[in-house]
Parts: sequence; C-alpha cells; structure tokens
Amino acid sequence: MKIDIENLKKRILYRSQYRGTREMDKLLYSFVSKYIDTIEETKLLSLENFLNNDDDDLYKFYNNIENKLKFNDEYIIKLFKDFKYDE
Repeated sequence: MKIDIENLKKRILYRSQYRGTREMDKLLYSFVSKYIDTIEETKLLSLENFLNNDDDDLYKFYNNIENKLKFNDEYIIKLFKDFKYDE
C-alpha cells in the first residue's frame, strides 16, 4: 500500500497543533514543524504514533519527570528529548 506522504504530514501537523493544552500544542507543533521535512518516510508513521501518547505523559517525559510513554522508536524519542523548545 502506497502512503500519501503529504496527507500524512498534514495529519501529523494537525495532531501536533491541536492537543488540548496550549503548552503541548506549542511544544509538539514546534517539534514536529522542525523535523517533519527531514524525517524519512518510514519514520513519519512512527512520529504519528508517537503523537498518540497522552499529553501529560509526553510533558513529563520531555521534562525528565517520569517515563510512562508507550512508544519504542529510539530515533523519534531521541529527536524529542534533544529538541530545545524556544517560545
């Protein structure tokens, strides 16, 4: 099955921007916007799955409070942990 990459990118950007909390909207949209055009196709699906994690879990993981993520793609995790958010 051929993946429509542009449609997938739009879904990912939308999901990253409309999370439910303003802080996570900003953090995740900034993160996704920075990397979406540089991530290879196979990792885009992984990025989409990454965004299925709960906002609270992502926030705590990003801020080194605790790790309850149900996600195991080390590449995406490393990108997220290394990402420096500037408001």
